[in-house]
Amino acid sequence: MHASTSAKPNRLIQSTSPYLLQHAYNPVDWFPWGEEALQKAQQEDKPIIVSIGYSACHWCHVMERECFEHEDIAALMNKHFVCIKVDREERPDIDAIYMDAVSVMGQQGGWPLNAFITPQGKPFYAGTYFPPSQWVKLLQNVANVFAQRRPEVEESADGFLQSIARSEIEKFKMSEEAGQIQHQDLTTMFEKLAANFDKEHGGLNKAPKFPMPSIYFFLLHYYHITKDDRALSHTTHTLTKMALGGIYDQIGGGFARYSVDEFWFAPHFEKMLYDNGQLMSLYAEAYKITKNPLFKSVVYQTMAFLKQELTSSEGGFYAALDADSEGVEGKFYIWTAEELKPLLKDNYELFCKVYNIKEEGNWEHNSNILHLQLPIAELAALHQISPEALSGKVASWGKILKKARNKRVKPHLDDKILTSWNALMLKGLTDAFVTFNDYDFLHLAMDNAYFLKNKMKVDGRLYRSYKKGQVSIPAYLEDYALLIDAFTAFYQATFDLVWLQEAETLLMYVLDNFWDEAEGMFFFTDTNSEQLIARKKEIFDNVIPASNSVMAKNLYFLGTLLDKPELIDIANSMLAKTRRLLLTNVEYLANWGSLACLMQQPTAEIVLIGENYKYFRRAIEQKYYPNKVFAGSLIPNDLLPLLKGRTSPKGKTTLYLCFNKTCQLPVDTPEQIWEQLKL
Repeated sequence: MHASTSAKPNRLIQSTSPYLLQHAYNPVDWFPWGEEALQKAQQEDKPIIVSIGYSACHWCHVMERECFEHEDIAALMNKHFVCIKVDREERPDIDAIYMDAVSVMGQQGGWPLNAFITPQGKPFYAGTYFPPSQWVKLLQNVANVFAQRRPEVEESADGFLQSIARSEIEKFKMSEEAGQIQHQDLTTMFEKLAANFDKEHGGLNKAPKFPMPSIYFFLLHYYHITKDDRALSHTTHTLTKMALGGIYDQIGGGFARYSVDEFWFAPHFEKMLYDNGQLMSLYAEAYKITKNPLFKSVVYQTMAFLKQELTSSEGGFYAALDADSEGVEGKFYIWTAEELKPLLKDNYELFCKVYNIKEEGNWEHNSNILHLQLPIAELAALHQISPEALSGKVASWGKILKKARNKRVKPHLDDKILTSWNALMLKGLTDAFVTFNDYDFLHLAMDNAYFLKNKMKVDGRLYRSYKKGQVSIPAYLEDYALLIDAFTAFYQATFDLVWLQEAETLLMYVLDNFWDEAEGMFFFTDTNSEQLIARKKEIFDNVIPASNSVMAKNLYFLGTLLDKPELIDIANSMLAKTRRLLLTNVEYLANWGSLACLMQQPTAEIVLIGENYKYFRRAIEQKYYPNKVFAGSLIPNDLLPLLKGRTSPKGKTTLYLCFNKTCQLPVDTPEQIWEQLKL
């Protein structure tokens, strides 16, 4: 068996996806997903291999090297199958269907995902990573079974399709009969989650450990309502452990996707935009409550990483950095003692104590992953140095190592720009600006907001992916939902009405083109998009919150801001449908859980009129109060329902606080608003 890259590229060379382009010189006769491949399979009556991955996926690269680059394996695939490559980040709709097939078949999901489907697109076998000998055996078996036992294949494919196409609402018995969520339900949800806390290392009791921001937003919102210190202390403990761990890039800032162990120590080194956007929001929000300087430095370092590594000249943000460089996982980020000694000289010993460096290495192949056991102030006391002196040393070590690291071969950049992931980072930058009042965050956010508004929308329709000046793939519910959320937040940070109007326009499009009247939830795909074998709904929150939970929040907050009670009614009805599931497993419905917390009390409507309206918003935001909306204007106007009839008598900036359209007496300082909010 010999590795090969074909001299002549296959059809993937025409793709915009970096993942597909990685496979463009495989000897496998790959097709992108589309009419041409599906027609060929039907004309030649061949089964299809749908191989799904993404560009920063370590095991996808391994399977490519071991299988797809080999002439004889490629020959077997080309002879018996039509082979399709899919970038899951560009086509989450296809990924969702075939990932569902894997679980229906009783297997563990993951990527690379390799599904065998009939020429009509129905899956009859699927799995994830296969080593070469197993892959060859599987190809031969599937080809034989397809040729000799076709009726059985079709029958089993029909069975799988029935399970996949079944409505999520029906499958999980979701109905409004469960009733509205009560205050005691929140406690039930919290206690279920708390039973799985890893009290020592933070996070939940399992490995690998993913950051899962939605869980910690839920805990912060639960804390806000109940003042249960356990929710806050577990969140701050987790955020501290993550920031000190190897999952966080101690030199360059930014988080890797997950850690393979329970200590947040050894990351799977790829860095994704969607994690870093949400974590920026989470650390900024936690800072408001705790004023922990570690949390502030994480937000600032993550912004520096974003600017340096993931920002395009047009203002869009790139998708990801690979885990591998020069074919080795983590090579860009790890250090041997031999590399560190000449760089750090007299400081080497102290550096080793601070970052837990071992001569023989603390990880694989004599290499070290930088991580801290304690925050800098505590380490300083331990090593009898002043915190200021140690902070100064850490900053100068960071510069030295960054300079040395930048001479290395960098991990591959996935330079496609995805709407939903950009929206998560836009929200992260907005939250950071609101918390720290630093215009660096606002300028980055502003460039990105205009990029999303001007480049990702064409003729009134939103698109998912952008590369080299071109949009591709009509947007999914995830893209619309997260962008509506980001634009709504951005309006409240800037008081520029254009962002609220954008959010409302997108919301109306979603109601017209994604809403399922029969089941009272949103489809993942647009009515006008390509019809696949099933039209799915995304209910469960994962690393990225579910598009339906984000939409429910959007309907609630925009309903409040725009005074459209009918939108709030839809949000209430969607949330009620999740009650039974929330009471049994909030871990995978944490964003729904956050909405349940917010809906337990009336939302504060804060209106600011007069010349200091922006300054006063920033002042009010210095305290944590998640359950609020802002409307503001320099001069009285009726452009928004919340602004109607609001004046600023005596020429002073006037602040109004209302709940359910019932207002407190107008005041003229942020402190008085805090008193009215009982902060």
